[in-house]
Amino acid sequence: MPKRKPRVEVCFTPRSYELYNEDVDIVVCIDVLRATSAMCAAFEGGVKKMIPVATLEEALEFKKQGYIVAAERKGQIVDGFTLGNSPLSYVDGKYKGETIVITTTNGTMAIHTARKAETVVIGSLLNLDALSEWLIKQNRNVLLLGSGWKETFCLEDTICAGAFVDNLLSSGKFRSDFDSSIAAKYLFRSASENIQGYLKASSHRRRLRDLNLNEDIKYCLTPNQTKVIPIKKGKYLVKM
Repeated sequence: MPKRKPRVEVCFTPRSYELYNEDVDIVVCIDVLRATSAMCAAFEGGVKKMIPVATLEEALEFKKQGYIVAAERKGQIVDGFTLGNSPLSYVDGKYKGETIVITTTNGTMAIHTARKAETVVIGSLLNLDALSEWLIKQNRNVLLLGSGWKETFCLEDTICAGAFVDNLLSSGKFRSDFDSSIAAKYLFRSASENIQGYLKASSHRRRLRDLNLNEDIKYCLTPNQTKVIPIKKGKYLVKM
């Protein structure tokens, strides 16, 4: 009997993670607007390590120890912190060689949720093709974990997850068993010709637009700007 292909599946939010994490080898955490996009941009810009933390209390402790801390809640930089989660903060290489602590409304919570997984990597539209190629080579079960918005469904993370599903299924080396994965794939296919236009009405894009973060949105929704793949090693994210 031929060996079954590994699976690629999509979990829309961290709240549903326990329903999907059986037999998962690799978890890809996705928060397109903007945490995982910022992480990819940070490593592309030369950041050495990042420490994702789930709470502001943890972030404050690191700040007291002298770390550079990026803290975002509801799309804005938290008072008293250096950075939020804008990927554009890193593109000029200002933080090259630094270790950055980061906490965000949704993305770092997804990473925290997946912390016991065998392998955790960071995905976004920015590193779509590079990460897809790496996942195909691994030949292991993959779960694409969307961060959502405060643990509810969000469109941009699902479209991004669907892009990964499409790439992996198109390789002929993977299968999907869950309807969430098929739905994500077809959402991506309907959006792929104009992702920015498709997401114009999405709730988080409207939130960020109201905060005058249009340049961030444009950057985050432009695929394949980096080949960087951040991977979790202990408490750190590092560049693979």
